Amino acid sequence: MEETVSKNFIEQIIDKDIAEGHCKKVVTRFPPEPNGYLHIGHAKSILLNYGLAKEYGGDFHFRFDDTNPTKEKEEYVHSIKEDVEWLGADYKDHIYFASNYFDKMYECAEFLIKKGKAYVCDLTPEQIREYRGTLTEPGKNSPYRDRTPEENLQLFRDMKDGKFPDGSKVLRAKIDMTSGNMNMRDPILYRIARMEHHNTGNKWCIYPMYDFAHPLEDAFEGVTHSICTLEFEDHRPLYDWVVHECEFENPPKQIEFAKLYLTNVVTGKRYIKKLVEDGIVDGWDDPRLVSLSALRRRGYTPEAIKKFMELVGVAKSHSSVDIAMLEYCIRDDLKLKRPRMAAILDPIKLVITNYPEGQTEYVDVPNNQENEEMGVRQVPFSGEVYIEREDFKIEKPKKYRRLYVGNEVRLMNAYFVTCTGYDVDDDGNVTTVYATYDPASRGGNSPDGRKVRGTIHWVSAETAKQAEVRLYENIVDEEKGVYNEDGSINVNPNSLTVISNAYVEPALEEYKPGDSFQFMRTGYFCLDTKDSTKDHMVFNRIVSLKSSYKPN
Repeated sequence: MEETVSKNFIEQIIDKDIAEGHCKKVVTRFPPEPNGYLHIGHAKSILLNYGLAKEYGGDFHFRFDDTNPTKEKEEYVHSIKEDVEWLGADYKDHIYFASNYFDKMYECAEFLIKKGKAYVCDLTPEQIREYRGTLTEPGKNSPYRDRTPEENLQLFRDMKDGKFPDGSKVLRAKIDMTSGNMNMRDPILYRIARMEHHNTGNKWCIYPMYDFAHPLEDAFEGVTHSICTLEFEDHRPLYDWVVHECEFENPPKQIEFAKLYLTNVVTGKRYIKKLVEDGIVDGWDDPRLVSLSALRRRGYTPEAIKKFMELVGVAKSHSSVDIAMLEYCIRDDLKLKRPRMAAILDPIKLVITNYPEGQTEYVDVPNNQENEEMGVRQVPFSGEVYIEREDFKIEKPKKYRRLYVGNEVRLMNAYFVTCTGYDVDDDGNVTTVYATYDPASRGGNSPDGRKVRGTIHWVSAETAKQAEVRLYENIVDEEKGVYNEDGSINVNPNSLTVISNAYVEPALEEYKPGDSFQFMRTGYFCLDTKDSTKDHMVFNRIVSLKSSYKPN
C-alpha cells in the first residue's frame, strides 16, 4: 500500500501548472535585499524555495535584490551567502545580482514609455501622496500624465544622464488613478538618486523601485514560481502588470504564503539594528537574537532549523509559533549526536578525606548514555573535586537527595561518598565540603547491593579547566511584551548571565569553536566561535534540558 503524501497549497499549484503544460521546469528563487542580516523567517523562505526546486528537479536561484544602495553593504552580502550555504541550499552556478540587470531594466522602462504605459512626473513626493487619494477616495491624474511618449523618452534619458537634481522627477507607470488597489495608482518605477552602488559604482544616478525591478528579475531569469510572503499579495496585480506590459512570453507566477511569526522575538531589521547600534547586543550575531548568524553562533544546527520548518508547515494565513518549538527541535537534533560532558558552573570543592593523597585515577564515562555507539572516554578522578553549590545543603530541604552531613550519594561513574562536614567563610557561605568514599563502589555501584538515591556530577580539581559560560534568555521581557509605547524594545535585564569561574573537564580543550555538547544536568552548550580561544574557553548555552513544547 502506497503512503499518501499530503501536499501544501503551493505544491498543488505547481502540480496543476505542470499538468496543464504551463511549466516545463520549475525554477524558484530566494531574493534577499543586502540591507541587513537574515533571520529565522528568511530560513523558511530559503528552505521552501530550495526544497521545491529540489522536489521537482528544477533550479534554485539565489539573487541579491540590490536596487537600493542607500541601505546596502558588502558586509551584508557576505553574511547572507554564509547563511544560505550553512542551511545547505545549493545554488551552484545560479547566483545573481539585480544590479547586473540595470541595463535591461532601463530598456524595459523605455519600452513602456514608447508604448505609452509610463511617463515622467515632476510632482514632489508630497504632491504625489496628495494626488494618490486614500483607501476610500480615488486619486487624480498628475498634470504631467499626458506628456507624449517622445517627450517622456527624452526626459527619462536626461534623468539617466544626470541633468536633473535628486528627487526632482520620477518615472511612473500609467495604470489607473481610480483603482481600488493603491499599488496600481500610477506607481513610481524609477527615481533619481546619486548614490554609489556596491556593485555598479557610480554608473547610475537613477535606480528602479522594488516593485518594478523584482518582477523583471524573475522574468529575466526564467523563474516559474515567485514565492513570497503575504504582504506582497496586494502587490501581485502590479507584478503581473509589469511582466504583461513588458511582453514576456512565459511570465512568472507570484504565490504568497504566510510569514513565520515567533512569539516574543525581535526579527525586524530596524529594531535589531538599533539593539546593535545602542550596544545592547554584541553585533548582529549576538546569540540572544534570531538572526541566522546568531543562531549559528549559539549552536543551532541546520538540521534543527529544517525540522522546525517542517513542523511549522506552509500556510496561507498568519499565525504565531512559540519559540519553544524551535528549542525542542535543537534538543531533538543534539540528544543522540553530542557527547555529555561534565561542567560545574557554580563550584564548591569536595575533599575526600580517606582518598589516597596525591593519587589520580581514570574512570570510564559513557560519551552518551542514550547512544552506546558513541563509546566511552576516560576521565581523571582525584581526592579533590568540584561539585555544584546546589548539590550540598547545610539544612536538608524536604525530599532533598543530594549531599548533606551524614548522607551518602553517588559521584557519577566514580564512587559512593558520604558527607562528613563542611567549612564556611565569615559570611556563612560554604567554601569546602568533606566526605569519605567507599573504594569498593568504583564505577558508582556498590558490591553489597546497597542503593543511594542521589547522584551528582563532578570534575577533578587537579585537572579541571577554568572557563567562561554564558547563559542566555530571551532578549525580550516577555511579561511586558516586545515593544514599549514609544516603539523601543522591552529588553530583558537577565537576557545574558556571564559565569567567569566555571570548571570543565580537560577533554573539552580538544574541541574547536562551534563544537557542541550536553553539559550533564545543565543543558546543551557550544564553544563560542567569536570569543573562545585555547587559553580562554567560552561556552554559549544553546538551550536548557527541559522543554515546555510537546510534539503531537
